[in-house]
Amino acid sequence: MLTKSPMNALERRSVAALSALYCFRMLGLFMVLPLLALYADDLRGATPALIGLAIGVYGLTQALLQVPLGMLSDRIGRLPVLLGGLAVFALGSFVAAQAQTIEGVIGGRLLQGAGAISSTIMALVADLTRDEQRTKAMALVGISIGLSFALAIMLGPLLASTGGLSLVFNATGGMALLGILVLLLAVPRVRRVATHGEVGTVPALLWRTLVDRKLLRLNTGVFTLHFLLMAAFVGLPLVLEQTLGVSRDHHWKVYLPVLVASVLGMFPLIILAERRGRLKLALGIGICSLAASQLLATGALGLTVFCLGLWLYFTAFNYLEAALPSLVSKSVYAGGKGTALGVYATFQFLGAFVGGAAGGLALQLGGTSAVLALCSVVAVLWLPMALSMEAPGNLANHLVRLPADRQRAEAVLGRLRAAPGVADMLVMRDEDTVYLKVDAELFDSELLDPGRDLPGGPIPERG
Repeated sequence: MLTKSPMNALERRSVAALSALYCFRMLGLFMVLPLLALYADDLRGATPALIGLAIGVYGLTQALLQVPLGMLSDRIGRLPVLLGGLAVFALGSFVAAQAQTIEGVIGGRLLQGAGAISSTIMALVADLTRDEQRTKAMALVGISIGLSFALAIMLGPLLASTGGLSLVFNATGGMALLGILVLLLAVPRVRRVATHGEVGTVPALLWRTLVDRKLLRLNTGVFTLHFLLMAAFVGLPLVLEQTLGVSRDHHWKVYLPVLVASVLGMFPLIILAERRGRLKLALGIGICSLAASQLLATGALGLTVFCLGLWLYFTAFNYLEAALPSLVSKSVYAGGKGTALGVYATFQFLGAFVGGAAGGLALQLGGTSAVLALCSVVAVLWLPMALSMEAPGNLANHLVRLPADRQRAEAVLGRLRAAPGVADMLVMRDEDTVYLKVDAELFDSELLDPGRDLPGGPIPERG
């Protein structure tokens, strides 16, 4: 059996630095989320529709450039793409900070989105970690995203109360520059850039990923989830200030306890899905909670009911935000995880763009009640698609490195093809790698041990 080992010092340093880098960048993007609907109204030319566009427009350039920049980093190296992306993100932040018009803020947000480095960061994590540590490393980086969201919702209103949107955007640019320092001083250098089927996008697999029905349902789901995130934050801050009379300087006092409570609210859904095997029920409860939350958050029934609606919203969002990428990993064919997650991220950012634009238009046409009604309707429309999804089986992903000797590599492939429990298998000759999707109950994990004997002696481990 393969033994599990802890991360070594290089891996711990790499993951800590890259998690911090990811957190700095996402913190800057999230901080303006509860603010633009409130503060952008003071900009020249501002209309509700244009403010909604400013909220979501970064998602357009993120969606267009995420996969291409990840593929570019495979060719020219991670460092140039990351440095360029952070510099562009900082430039966009400073442009938005100096803007006196809503068009200037939209331009700055477009530039922020053009610093699309998420997939490159994840690829660098893969470069700097061993195969058996990669899933753990990715999870730790993912946790930094959740932390950045919670911090942003609190810090954004605090900064804006002191210096308005300008201070928030300048702080965002400063964090991007700090990220450059972290990249140059704390992230270990990669001697050789590798293409990882688990992380990087494989062009030959793009079409297969786009037409896969299971993945299409999940991609539509994350599009909808981030549509709801951006559209809701076109209306919710305005309800707090205009309907409930909560000063914008004190909005963080509402968001913070609700966010903390929402983390606790996730656990029953996680237990229902993972321990009791009721995945569809957990998804259905999450989506219905999103729809109900918008109706409770209109402000018509007072601040307590608004906070209940906000708690339902954050609980459902946090659960679904964690569950959907996990389902992508479980549902994707062997070797397609990186490509599938790249396409998934593209749909996610497209949802943010469309949600911000649609929320702004709804606000202009019908006020905050129209925005929240739109969100409820979209959530209800998502429900039947989510419930029609097939629950993934008890399948696990494994990676096997092929021996350098071609004859022995073929022997390994023959052994794996004949093994019970192998549901899918993809051989990547250019990576000297085999990606497996196996039934965890039937597959003998000892077959993954490169030192196990075959006729002719043990399989040499590739260095």
